Amino acid sequence: QVQLVESGGGLVQAGGSLRLSCDASRSIFSFNRMGWYRQAPGKQRELVALIFSGSITNYADSVKGRFAISRDNTKNTVYLQMNNLKVEDTAVYYCNAHTNLPPVDYWGQGTQVTVSS
Repeated sequence: QVQLVESGGGLVQAGGSLRLSCDASRSIFSFNRMGWYRQAPGKQRELVALIFSGSITNYADSVKGRFAISRDNTKNTVYLQMNNLKVEDTAVYYCNAHTNLPPVDYWGQGTQVTVSS
């Protein structure tokens, strides 16, 4: 069973920065892609950023230019650097790992990010 453990959330003022970490219990090479999603109160979970096995990245339009996803294969960790945070970035952030064959999604427990004005 794969475990994903997020950390790094917290309370920050608008314009500030946070870095989230997602530690995987097995080699992240085994996943076709990893990513970060978020869910704000009363809203559906939405994609924030993806990183594929070839280190290709993809971002939601709302975070482009402010957030950066990266990976450290030696530590089996994926990061989300969040800069110039906005109040609307407030949400629970979830780490996701996906395999194509078989098609399986693994999720972390989530970490709260709160941005104050």
